[in-house]
Amino acid sequence: MLAYTYTAPGKFELCEKPKPVLLDDRDAIVKVTLASICTSDLHIKHGSVPRAVPGITVGHEMVGIVEQVGAAVTTVRPGDRVTVNVETFCGECFFCQNGWVNNCTDPDGGWALGCRIDGGQAEYVRVPHADQGLDKIPDGVTDRQALFVGDLLATGYWAAQISEIKPQDTVLILGAGPTGLCTLQCVLLKHPKRIIVCDPDVQRLDFVRRHYPDVLTVSTENLAEFVRANSDHGGADTVLEVAGSATSFRMAWESARPNAIVTVVALYDQPQILPLPDMYGKNLTFKTGGVDGCNCAETLRLIKQGKIDTTPLITHTFPLREIEAAYALFENRQDGVIKVAIEC
Repeated sequence: MLAYTYTAPGKFELCEKPKPVLLDDRDAIVKVTLASICTSDLHIKHGSVPRAVPGITVGHEMVGIVEQVGAAVTTVRPGDRVTVNVETFCGECFFCQNGWVNNCTDPDGGWALGCRIDGGQAEYVRVPHADQGLDKIPDGVTDRQALFVGDLLATGYWAAQISEIKPQDTVLILGAGPTGLCTLQCVLLKHPKRIIVCDPDVQRLDFVRRHYPDVLTVSTENLAEFVRANSDHGGADTVLEVAGSATSFRMAWESARPNAIVTVVALYDQPQILPLPDMYGKNLTFKTGGVDGCNCAETLRLIKQGKIDTTPLITHTFPLREIEAAYALFENRQDGVIKVAIEC
């Protein structure tokens, strides 16, 4: 089968690989119908994910059809259309029982697919712990509608959930890339008083204004003044940092009012400085870490109900054989790209 593979630091190649097989009674084999490219894939390519293993098939954002299941799998069967969770989790350990599935203690727990084990930018993928890692796509929901459920939407839903957003809040989202836009959709479900989205990219802000006319937008240059003018207590009540740069990290805590919550969603290339003397007295609560992607069934239900629609984020579609061109487009942010779908 064709599989896009991390062959060496800085290098991905489209290779022929053997079709995966069941290695455990809890595994499933999924025929991938649609996959996507994520910024985290670029982090692997550029060496920012030390856990990533050369030789693995990349890709952790996909949907497909179950082809085979192990004897212990009970929630899906061959022929089911499914989303694949970005995380592998056993559902039984201390962390899983508390909903912290990103910290699952199983050897394959956490972000494994497309990082430590073969992922889904391929024709087939093996999914460990399939009862937890696969969710059936409801009738009437298309592959394109469900494509981001296991990763981007899981991240956005988790971020909105842990941010403790209240109806009277001003919520600031830093970053209007794919993850920021999915986070925005999930924040909208919380119905805060106002939402501000900040990004330096004019095209991204235009996208927000077209699709979410009630959301306020601002460039990075005018952020501090804008937030003060559009909040009730001198800063945002909740800040979600989705951009992932040293500048956006600083803007996050600077834009927050005293006693606010700052939720760090982004994955950084470099360590960030927490200048405690500068923020002394702000009494901020920071929430950080990887997504706990255990609400995929709920986001699928919201998609079916028409309350979430991420299909406008898919700006380009390529067949798997042309994935090199798709990566070049995505990595260089050409032609107004937001997300690329890969037909496998």
